[in-house]
Amino acid sequence: MEQNSTVTEFILLGLTQSPEIQLLVFVLVFSFYMIVLPGNLLIIITIRSDPALTAPLYFFLGNLAFLDASYSFIVAPKMLVDFLYEKKIISYQGCITQLFFLHFLGAGEMFLLVVMAFDRYIAICQPLHYATLMNRQVCCMLLLALWVGGFAHSIVQVALIICLPFCGPNQLDNFFCDVPQIIKLACTDTFVVELLMVSNSGLLTLLCFLGLLTSYAVILFRVRGSSSEGKSKALSTCTTHVIIVFLMFGPAIFIYTRPFRSFPADKVVALFHTVIFPLLNPVIYTLRNQEVKASMKKLLIKQFICGLE
Repeated sequence: MEQNSTVTEFILLGLTQSPEIQLLVFVLVFSFYMIVLPGNLLIIITIRSDPALTAPLYFFLGNLAFLDASYSFIVAPKMLVDFLYEKKIISYQGCITQLFFLHFLGAGEMFLLVVMAFDRYIAICQPLHYATLMNRQVCCMLLLALWVGGFAHSIVQVALIICLPFCGPNQLDNFFCDVPQIIKLACTDTFVVELLMVSNSGLLTLLCFLGLLTSYAVILFRVRGSSSEGKSKALSTCTTHVIIVFLMFGPAIFIYTRPFRSFPADKVVALFHTVIFPLLNPVIYTLRNQEVKASMKKLLIKQFICGLE
């Protein structure tokens, strides 16, 4: 890193330069963070503590909540702290670390949504073989594969970035470190690197997005002749998954599938992509899942009674 760069730190220009808007965003994001983050932790504890929630669906839902809670820690805490300071600084090493975990956990979640779509396809279209095909060992192997895939994706991003020379400009027009803003500061022609980045992030995201939509369309097509109850349950499950797919992939496609030029909506989209939507994803799943909601109520009532005793 030191050989390829004379820049030791980056200055983050932040979400906005207006103190009033900064205060408003700080209050809103902090309030949202303090309300929804415990909800994600409650989902994880509920699934881990209830023996009835051992099906692959809940196993993957618990991992989704863990991934999203971890993802929210990458950007939100520093962003909230930076709102309190006029000059927002992050070291070169800190910037690269933030970028690594951003893409590591982001790609891991993307692959997890693919795995969850595969799980729903087997459960709805091949119910007789579901217990055999989606046993605990297979689920753990799929989970390991998505972590390895996320690491491979992220390490490629980091390797391309640290090979670039940074010799002067160090102002990042964002509230966190990400590929599009960092590349603009390199003291060399970055056309080839941008092309590789778009292929690694943008094309991969777009292909996964189209694949997920196709898989849910196939599921709905397969259950069109089922009983009204089965069709209703499949429709409810697929609707929830499709909502999450759009929340996860919509902003990512906007950010990574085009040349790295600035647009007015970039920071707002990035805010929802890195802070708001990750915390909402497991909550949306849970609100539409009666078994998890019932188990969560039992856990809260039990803790409340224990507290009274």
